[in-house]
Amino acid sequence: MCSCWVVLAFCCLGLLCADQSLKPQIATPHLATNNPTLTTVALEKPFCMFDSSMYPNKSYAIYLYTMKESASAVSSLVTDDSSQPLDSTFQQTSGGQLGPYKAALFNVPSCASPPRLADVGDVNKVSDILKQYLFRVGDDGTCLYDPNFLAVCNPPLAPDTTYRFKYMLVDSTEGIMKDQTLWSDPIKTRRVKLPSKIDTWPGRRSGDMIVITSILSVLMFLLLARFLASASSAIMGSEDPSAETKHVSQTMQQSEPRPQLSSD
Repeated sequence: MCSCWVVLAFCCLGLLCADQSLKPQIATPHLATNNPTLTTVALEKPFCMFDSSMYPNKSYAIYLYTMKESASAVSSLVTDDSSQPLDSTFQQTSGGQLGPYKAALFNVPSCASPPRLADVGDVNKVSDILKQYLFRVGDDGTCLYDPNFLAVCNPPLAPDTTYRFKYMLVDSTEGIMKDQTLWSDPIKTRRVKLPSKIDTWPGRRSGDMIVITSILSVLMFLLLARFLASASSAIMGSEDPSAETKHVSQTMQQSEPRPQLSSD
């Protein structure tokens, strides 16, 4: 009987892990350092997430939706009554405050031939691998202000703000949703540091220490300048040609024989 409970517990744990995997994940620090930033979040693309929902000879695409965590649960739907994905934009949702907006559209990542993470160490391949494996939300700083921009806009996120993300599998031919992930765990962008709180000195020196260090630096500079001026003056004095000429003329006068007076 005990063994049955153990098997049941492992099955429940497996289902729980599977459910947790079916949602966007923040990129591993090995591939995306400084993540999240003030205005971006790097996510792993949905490799092998939707294989069971895809059929041969069909065309599919991935939609990425973004919303602020403060948005109400009622407005977190990403499809209408006919299962068509919403085309809500960043402007229409006040940057995700009123509900989710479509932040990206890209091809379904190939589960059969995923990028080799071991190749990240190759400088010539790292950029291409990161583009295949990751998607950076908030990476387009110009689409909002370009009147000719017609693609899906992925504008910068707000600093110090918590967001959630969702992937959707869309049948490109029928234009309807075939599958979707859960909303991601809350992910918060970084906070802007005030200039007064930015530590620009090693050892976290206090204001008094900074003033004392500045004064000592100025005094050291003045002392060094005076020393260089004195040394320069001494060198110039030793090389004065007038002094050398005067010394030579006095030596010649002393060495010339004086005329002798006649006894007559």
